[in-house]
Amino acid sequence: IKPTAMLYRNLASMDVEESIRANPIDGVVLLCGCDKTTPSLVMGAASVDIPTIVVSGGPMLTGRYRGKTIGTSDVWRFSEMHRKGEISQEELSTAEACMCRSNGHCAVMGTASTMACMVESLGITLPENAAIPAADSRRKVIAQLSGRRIVDMVKEDLRLSQILTREAFENAIMLNAAIGGSTNFVIHLLAIAGRIGVKLDLDDFNDLCAKVPLLLNLQPSGGYFMEDFYYAGGLPVVIKEMLPLLHTDVITANGKTMAENAATAECFDPEVIGTLSEPVKTLTGLAVVKGNLCENGAVIKPSASLNPALMQHRGKAVVFEDIDDYKARLDDPNLEVDENSVLVLKNVGPKGYPGMPEVGNMSLPKKLLAKGVTDMLRISDGRMSGTGFGTVVLHVSPEAAVGGVLALVKDGDYIELNVEKRTLQLEVSDEELEHRRAAWKPLDLGYDRGYVNLHIRHVTQAHVGADLDFLRGG
Repeated sequence: IKPTAMLYRNLASMDVEESIRANPIDGVVLLCGCDKTTPSLVMGAASVDIPTIVVSGGPMLTGRYRGKTIGTSDVWRFSEMHRKGEISQEELSTAEACMCRSNGHCAVMGTASTMACMVESLGITLPENAAIPAADSRRKVIAQLSGRRIVDMVKEDLRLSQILTREAFENAIMLNAAIGGSTNFVIHLLAIAGRIGVKLDLDDFNDLCAKVPLLLNLQPSGGYFMEDFYYAGGLPVVIKEMLPLLHTDVITANGKTMAENAATAECFDPEVIGTLSEPVKTLTGLAVVKGNLCENGAVIKPSASLNPALMQHRGKAVVFEDIDDYKARLDDPNLEVDENSVLVLKNVGPKGYPGMPEVGNMSLPKKLLAKGVTDMLRISDGRMSGTGFGTVVLHVSPEAAVGGVLALVKDGDYIELNVEKRTLQLEVSDEELEHRRAAWKPLDLGYDRGYVNLHIRHVTQAHVGADLDFLRGG
């Protein structure tokens, strides 16, 4: 079972690197689309370090259903409504079909939109690339302009390593917090930094995001969509508002600085794009927590929480040993769980469920949904879709499959999350953990050949980007 394209992100990056090296290419235009194609193409090009410009595919137009605007994040809401019996399967299917009314990637600030914003924030696209809808003729215009620009970049010998500096990565991290970008941004940015040779770690994300509120009112952290973002002025407006916090003199693909590119940006809808003095939310778009449960760190998206009270929460663990255990028992009426419980899912990390699928935003038990519970604290070593929401701790490192403390959690253990203090703690003594570790046995993952075997043997942990260890460096 191969449940995630993330398993092949690193393989695709190898294809890109080898294709560039094998051909007499002086400069390259990366045509990126959905979640994994953007980081994989950039990772591959970064390993070669020739003049490079990115053109994203663009978001789809906003969906319409029964007179309301909808997007991919609503999949989760409609799914829970269906599980509660509030809508039929036919209504669920119709609503889902109404979400995709044009070509393009997800219309919300999911991972695809986040990646499009990431490459513009890093300076490796032309301005406005991120938000132009796929169906808009201006997407074709920016593609043509990018083709003209790469010729000049080759003449100027403007390489990725000159654009992807430490300062560019810091800008991207702060801008991602401001737009409420996907948590997957962390794992992809770390991988790109590892390829180009820029030192970056999880602590940098905390330090840089702490001072950044949410400026963008887009699903899943807000209410609008990428199409609205473009009409409101796009990412250059957010960059202009953030200039007091950013490194303004970094060079970008068009040869101008970030400050020069944003100088003429203008906000046309303050409902969609807020300001530093009047943000959409004071909760940041990203936080990194550490503790004995995640020695190397874990990530959470506070701005997407449905219950801010859970930002400081202590509860008993309800443990699922793997994805099959979770699916088998989640809706069992006899499951010992209440709204204060902490759902814990193990063995869905880079090695444990090869590729680290987006299963971290677990559905809530059906019996709690019937009570009107809308959010719970959920913890795993997996990822979640950028379209997802809720109080979800992800990317726990070390993962359970390599013997991280997550592997040792049992039902009834108390776990405490404190986002303000950036801590996640399992309330079990070191002595008891050592006793449990002595009885722990690693999973038999069952892959003895091919790329998946290569992935399992060489993939790094989430806190350094889940790249293959032999691909780091140029």
